[in-house]
Amino acid sequence: MARTDFHLVDGADEIEQQFRSVMRRLAGGVSIITAGRGAEITGTTVTSLTSLGATPPRLLVSINRQASCFALIERQRLFGVNILGSDQPEVAGRFSNGRLNGGRRFEGIAWSPGLSGVPLLSHSLATIECQVEEIIERHSHGIVVGSLLGFELSPRLSGLVYWNGQYIEIDPDNDLDLLAEVSIPLAHVR
Repeated sequence: MARTDFHLVDGADEIEQQFRSVMRRLAGGVSIITAGRGAEITGTTVTSLTSLGATPPRLLVSINRQASCFALIERQRLFGVNILGSDQPEVAGRFSNGRLNGGRRFEGIAWSPGLSGVPLLSHSLATIECQVEEIIERHSHGIVVGSLLGFELSPRLSGLVYWNGQYIEIDPDNDLDLLAEVSIPLAHVR
């Protein structure tokens, strides 16, 4: 593999900017993590959702500890996962908008409370209700391990991906090559 001119420098801000540039090369599925019940609800956009294992079913998500949903998740020990479809980039933008908070993020968006009471967004590719199994706090974020309480799967398959600073819509009928390109780097056969 050819080496680039990338190198770390002494300035912390510059290192953080370079690291962000590196991580933008990794495509990530877009989800909304929701928390709270009743009038006290909120949510945040993430690309850090991943499966921890299927036996038993566990997932993990990294959430900024300053995010409004982190305090609710920590206190109530419940959260919702809403995996977004290709037609929901506006929803992703709304839940990452720093000028909106709490219930204002849900205005104009169809949702309903799950069995645990956490808000679940309608029209998502999948929704999952989780109970917190563990929170591992590191630096600015908390790694939340969730055990599944229930889930619902949509028959739709077109997903939303965040890559290189922009939302990309993935439609399996038209974008299989694009999906392979952003998910799995092409290997060169020698």
